[in-house]
Amino acid sequence: MDQLGFGLYKVPSADAAGLCYQALEAGYRHFDTAAFYANEAGVGEAVMKFLAEEPLVGREDIFVTTKLWNDRHGYQPALDAYQESLDRLGLEYADLFLIHWPLPDRELFSETYRALERLYHEGRVRAIGVSNFQPAHLRKLLAETEVVPAVNQVELHPWLQQRELRELHQEHGIRTVAWSPLGRGSVLQDPVIEELAARFGRTPAQIILRWHLQLGNVAIPKASSGERLRENFRVWDFELDDDAMQCVAGLERNGRLGSHPDEVN
Repeated sequence: MDQLGFGLYKVPSADAAGLCYQALEAGYRHFDTAAFYANEAGVGEAVMKFLAEEPLVGREDIFVTTKLWNDRHGYQPALDAYQESLDRLGLEYADLFLIHWPLPDRELFSETYRALERLYHEGRVRAIGVSNFQPAHLRKLLAETEVVPAVNQVELHPWLQQRELRELHQEHGIRTVAWSPLGRGSVLQDPVIEELAARFGRTPAQIILRWHLQLGNVAIPKASSGERLRENFRVWDFELDDDAMQCVAGLERNGRLGSHPDEVN
């Protein structure tokens, strides 16, 4: 899984195939979709078109993540939901399948995850994991299931740095994937980020994405144009120094912009 991917939350279905194809041309090899996003078909269409036109790129070079939506918790519903996602993608397998939200009040996420374990053991999916799991949810899952999640995908940006959760991930070998890595655009206007952008001669988005990469996070920013896709990808030719990393670390404010996982049920 490449450390920088293309996140497709709120990308319209009609735009998904074209944007994903442009992303592939720009060098992206990691795509993050979900049943809830209603754009899995566009992702799969772009992947298959690109593979047909680029003989030096194989399916194993492209990493596709999709997710189980909240109405499909439970063992058999989760198995059925995965096959439905594959049918929409038009692919033989997904590289990563996640539980989208833990829905803690329903107390079904461990049972649901056991279905994902079956898919993994049968070789129908390359890796499994979770999304939006807080430390309590994750500890319960680890105690009740066998396969350690490959990733936990959570809201994470300079205003919400999730340090306790990242430490728990490191303890168990779980990769941290940051959704809304740019804070839904709000963090781009933070004066500290703007000052760092001016200092390094980069855009605010590039500063934040570089911060994620140097922390070890996987980041999946959304983009609505080919220009923004390419801009977000130009983060490999510079490095933030220790002072800049500390400046961004100092922006923590527990500033959650999305829903709190305990409240999604």
